[in-house]
Amino acid sequence: MDIGIGLDPTLGLSLEEQFELSREAVRLGYQSIWTPEGTGQDSYQMCLMRWAATNQVVEGGLETGIAVSPVMWRTPAAFAMAGGTVSQMSGGKFIMGIGAGGAYRPDVRKVMGLPKMSALTLMRDYLVIIRQLVNGEKVNYDGEVSKLRGARLAIRPAPKTPVYLGALGPKMLSLAGELSDGAALNWCAPEQVAWSREKIAEGAKLSGRDPSDIKVSEYIRVCVDEDEDRARIALAKATMGYALGPTVPTEKERSFGYRAHFERMGFSDELSKLDELRLKGASNDEIAEAFPENILRSVAYFGKADNASAEFQRLSEGLDNAIVRVVSSRPGTVEGTLEVMKACSPISSKG
Repeated sequence: MDIGIGLDPTLGLSLEEQFELSREAVRLGYQSIWTPEGTGQDSYQMCLMRWAATNQVVEGGLETGIAVSPVMWRTPAAFAMAGGTVSQMSGGKFIMGIGAGGAYRPDVRKVMGLPKMSALTLMRDYLVIIRQLVNGEKVNYDGEVSKLRGARLAIRPAPKTPVYLGALGPKMLSLAGELSDGAALNWCAPEQVAWSREKIAEGAKLSGRDPSDIKVSEYIRVCVDEDEDRARIALAKATMGYALGPTVPTEKERSFGYRAHFERMGFSDELSKLDELRLKGASNDEIAEAFPENILRSVAYFGKADNASAEFQRLSEGLDNAIVRVVSSRPGTVEGTLEVMKACSPISSKG
């Protein structure tokens, strides 16, 4: 199993600090370095910067990846160009993860000026086109959402970039098995990882593929602090936006995205109680204080550094790429991030 490190903008670090932490990741034994993508800094450039930092420490640098880029911000050709360039410049050390993001939400589509569409169809079109482009093929594809006729990526040789699909639900996981090089999971208990592999295998059979050829990666959040309550609150705040959603969901909205994912894992009652608090006007701090510890313990780790590595290993069961997604109890400080990196260091866990 590959153990990677995941850094994101919530850590509040400067570019110089991230550059040094990327080099430190090599010294601590991490095998890959990952970033998510929002609407801030371009994650393809961030990946290249982090790879370049690791290349100063170990020849060839660490593998770097994005998990994941919401596809609404780029065309399939733009993804292939950006990802293919990073792959070419890093000597093939890049994994490109793509996902539907909020494409299933009408309010998100309105921001982008997009019509109503199937997120599943959207991702099928993007996967087919991007993978053909990065493999040097001439693309003639007439999808429901995306079309491309007679186009080829002008990078030689072809930057054969692995494309992972961000997937949570059964249909998207099956699509990952059918068409992608890997599935990028998120916020999963070990039992959910096993269930996800079953759905991936079902998709692989549809296209005559060996399920073991589809890699499975996941961000596993880790927050360490001697003050366990401070770590708990920091992790709860990192979890809330995913598990609860931006607003109290309707019955229909509960069947989509991360809310549906957490409910599939059996947390419907706990989340409904938090929704009641939100309807009564509870603040984010109050919601974080009330956030159930059993949810946090099922999908992540908070607490003292001494226990972090063992819990990370437990949560990593069944993965090919297990990524320590740093949650800092002291954002804006290098120490808050470095403490997590050291606690889960592959070198330390072996020692």
